[in-house]
Amino acid sequence: MNNPSAGSSSKQRTGSSQPSETSFKRKRGVFQKELQHMMYGFGDDPNPLPESVALMEDIVVEYITELVYKAQEIGSKRGKLSVEDFLYLIRKDPRKLNRSTELLSMNEELKQARRAFEIDEDKLKKAFEEEDKMDQ
Repeated sequence: MNNPSAGSSSKQRTGSSQPSETSFKRKRGVFQKELQHMMYGFGDDPNPLPESVALMEDIVVEYITELVYKAQEIGSKRGKLSVEDFLYLIRKDPRKLNRSTELLSMNEELKQARRAFEIDEDKLKKAFEEEDKMDQ
């Protein structure tokens, strides 16, 4: 049962700005509900085993952490981290790249819609204030 190679699946990073696994602690179960829903959406049971959800969370957190570290290394050359750094890292996976660009463009559309709504709201507020002044 004791297999020395069956330890942690993450690689030891030497000479980088990444914290060791023992230097930072994270809350477990933060993404539990979301992962349960995603797992169900991909064909799992509506209530998957807690061990399965915990394993998926470990995999997801490790993937995102490594992606952020790689993007940080790319961005450090310019002095800042940007969305393009992440897009560069996923450029070879067309599904991830297309979905990411789709979500980014949708986010931009939502921002513009909120701005337009705020502007319209300000105009209406001013119009009502002017109307109130005229009625007095």
